[in-house]
Amino acid sequence: MKIEDFSGKGPRLVIEDYLNGRLTAWGLFQDRFGTVRRQFRVDIDGSYDGRALTLNEDFTYDDGETERRVWTVRRTAPDRLVGTADGVVGQALGRTAGNALNWRYDFNLRIHGRTTRVRFDDWMFLQGDGVLINRAVVSKFGVRLGEATIFFRREEASAISYVGEEVRLAAGE
Repeated sequence: MKIEDFSGKGPRLVIEDYLNGRLTAWGLFQDRFGTVRRQFRVDIDGSYDGRALTLNEDFTYDDGETERRVWTVRRTAPDRLVGTADGVVGQALGRTAGNALNWRYDFNLRIHGRTTRVRFDDWMFLQGDGVLINRAVVSKFGVRLGEATIFFRREEASAISYVGEEVRLAAGE
C-alpha cells in the first residue's frame, strides 16, 4: 500500500484530534502462521497542547502482564509526523492522507524474556462510525514475524460528529 492511495478517503483522520482524550483499544497479535499468540486491552489517555500529542498507554495482556508506554507525537508538515516512545529506536516516521496514517519504525520488543529489534509497518484507518482500525506488520531482517490488529474507540464516542470528511469533537471544535 501507499499512503497516497487514501488521499480522497474519508472521514479525514487528524490524529491530534482523534487521540486527544480517553480511549480504549483491544487487540491481538498473530504469528506468521496466523496463530493468535497474545490478546490485550489498552487504556489510553491522550493530550494535545497545540504542538505535541502525548499518549499514555496502559496495556493489559491476556496472561496478566501489564505494560506502560508513553508516546510523544509532533507534526512536522501537513502530512508528516514524528513520534518517540520507550522502545522505539530513533523516531517513528508517519505520513497521513485521507482517513489513513502509516507509521514505520524500529522497536526493541521483548520476546520470551529477551529484547530483539523488530520493524513495524503500522497502518491506521478511521472509519465513519468513529472506530480506528490499526494493522501493524512486524518483521525482522525483512522476514514477517506476525501482525497486530487493534481497534480503538473513544470513551466519549457520542461526542464525535462528522462534518464533511473531518472528524470534529463536540467539546473541542
